Amino acid sequence: MRICAQSVGPTLLILLRVGLAALFLLCVARLLRRSLPLRGRLRHYTVVGVFNSAIPFSLFAVAALDLPASLLSILNATAPIWAAMIAAVLARAAPARATLLGLALGLAGVAILVGLDGSAPAGAAPGAVLAGLAGAFSYGVATCYARRAPAVEPFDNALGSMLAATIVMLPLALAGAAPQPIWDWRITVSVLLLGIVSTGAAYLLYFRLIQDIGPPAALTVTFLIPLFGSLWGVLLLGESIGWHTLAGGAAVIAGTALASGLVPSRLQRSPGR
Repeated sequence: MRICAQSVGPTLLILLRVGLAALFLLCVARLLRRSLPLRGRLRHYTVVGVFNSAIPFSLFAVAALDLPASLLSILNATAPIWAAMIAAVLARAAPARATLLGLALGLAGVAILVGLDGSAPAGAAPGAVLAGLAGAFSYGVATCYARRAPAVEPFDNALGSMLAATIVMLPLALAGAAPQPIWDWRITVSVLLLGIVSTGAAYLLYFRLIQDIGPPAALTVTFLIPLFGSLWGVLLLGESIGWHTLAGGAAVIAGTALASGLVPSRLQRSPGR
C-alpha cells in the first residue's frame, strides 16, 4: 500500500486492488465450477464490499501518502476498539469498563504517535491519521454488521463483496483527479500482490474465520498487523522505528486487547454494576 499509493494514486490503486481480487476469485470460481448466488444478497454484498473494502482501503491509501507503514498498521489495529464501541451504541447499553479503558488507551497511543512521530511531513500527519482512524472505524462497522448478517458461504462473501467494491470504486477512480501513474516492475509486482494475495486470497481466509469463530474473534487478527507492518516498513522501505512508535503501538495494542475481551472478567462489567 505504502509503495503503490504515491506512484499510482489512492483511488486508482484501490480500484486495481479490489478489481484484481475480484478477477482472481472469479478465476477460482471458474475452476471450482461454482456460481455466485445473487437473489436476495445484492444488498448484503454491497454493504460488506463498501464498509469492509472500498471505504477503509481508500482511506488507508490516502493516509499512506503521508504516514509510514508502521503508523498505518497501528491505526489499522484500532478496528476492534471501534467495533466494541459501535456494538455498545447499537445495543443501547453502557460500554463495559474494559471497552472504555481500551478506547482511552487506544486514543492515548494515537496521541503519542501523532504528537511525537517525526517521520511524517509537518502539518500532514493529523489529517492522514484521521483518515486511518476512519478506515479502522469502517472495519468496525463491517464487523458489527457481520454479527447480524445472514449466513453466507465464505467464498460467496469474498467474491460478492469484491465485485461490489469494484463497481463502487470504478466511477470514483474515473472521476477523481489523480497524478499520472508511475509504473515500474516494483510497482507492478506490488499491485499484483496487494490485489491477489493480500486481498483476494486473504479475504477468503478472513471470511472463513468469521464463519468458524465469529466476527469479533476474527477481527483480532489485527494484533499481527502492527508487527508485520513495522517489520516490512523497516526491511523494504528503510523506515525507522523510534521509542514513540513502540510506546504508541503498545498502548493501541493493549487498548485493542481490552476492547476485544482479552482481559480478566471483572473488567467486562458495565459501569455501575
